Amino acid sequence: MSKSVLVTGGAGFIGANFVYYWLAKYPTDKIVVLDALTYAGNLANLESASGNSQYKFVQGDICNTALVEQLLREHRIDTLVHFAAESHVDRSITGPDAFIETNILGTYSLLKAAKRVWLDGESVLPHRFHHVSTDEVYGTLGPSDPAFTEETAYAPNSPYSASKAASDHLVRAYHHTYGMNVTTSNCSNNYGPYHFPEKLIPLVITNILHNKALPVYGDGQQIRDWLYVEDHAYGIDLVLQKGEVGENYNVGGHNEWANIDIVKLICQLMEDAFAADAGLAERFPEAKAAISGNAESLITYVKDRPGHDRRYAIDAKKTGEELGYQPQESFETGIRKTVRWYLENESWWRAVMDGSYRDWVEKQYS
Repeated sequence: MSKSVLVTGGAGFIGANFVYYWLAKYPTDKIVVLDALTYAGNLANLESASGNSQYKFVQGDICNTALVEQLLREHRIDTLVHFAAESHVDRSITGPDAFIETNILGTYSLLKAAKRVWLDGESVLPHRFHHVSTDEVYGTLGPSDPAFTEETAYAPNSPYSASKAASDHLVRAYHHTYGMNVTTSNCSNNYGPYHFPEKLIPLVITNILHNKALPVYGDGQQIRDWLYVEDHAYGIDLVLQKGEVGENYNVGGHNEWANIDIVKLICQLMEDAFAADAGLAERFPEAKAAISGNAESLITYVKDRPGHDRRYAIDAKKTGEELGYQPQESFETGIRKTVRWYLENESWWRAVMDGSYRDWVEKQYS
């Protein structure tokens, strides 16, 4: 049977990729996107979906419980996939208030609205509330520690990860207390198309194109497990189709890389791209000097950020054995696709970097 899906945060990086994945795989399903269009919400991310009759966009805040309830009723939503979150760790250190409001209170608002619509009537309606979380709730690992499993105790170390941990617990509580059909996925670091340029991978790519320094925190030996964003969408799909209600599922890419090694790999891939396509030097004249002069020379080590976790690694064995999950991209294949996407979508990232992507929003919603 066709579903009616509410995607919160669908104009963001991961949410937009999920929307495209879902519309392509389930063309008869209805997708309603709710996004507040804060700095990381970009309607250009969803431009290719705008002509699809099965897609609808609503500008609004997940903290607006009445609006969420209205959407659940009006569109007969039976599946809610919750991406909406403040997610940049550095921003959570300098301004944690927004993380508490969106990630904790916003999740509570969604749960409250969902309970009213799905559970509080004369009969319980078919439903699923899927919460998208992060591996950062588990804390940090030593070099030889086993990867995070679904049984790993929570030990968040930043305001961001603490806010996500709190939201995870709220979702779990609504299952155990009220019987809501919930699932949660904890994913490793995503990368791919539409990734906001303040994050490591797109920052390195765009800084090379501008012949700017490539900042690396501390010694650059922080290790992350990297997940191509389409593999994340596939993992969530499996959780929704096959996952057991009330359970958590880790979704990882099986790709542990030190930050400095990622930066050096991107430098090499950019050099290879410019060598293979002479037209790139004409399109990006600032990058010509960086590429010809060895892009790695732009690497600049900067003071480490407070509470910087040393290593994350996801053990996705449960998700693989129970749901059949296996990432389709290695880091080497996924990062090549990502570099190529940024080279081919200059207008998108330039609009984000100069702020002009906000103009349409201000005209429509001012």
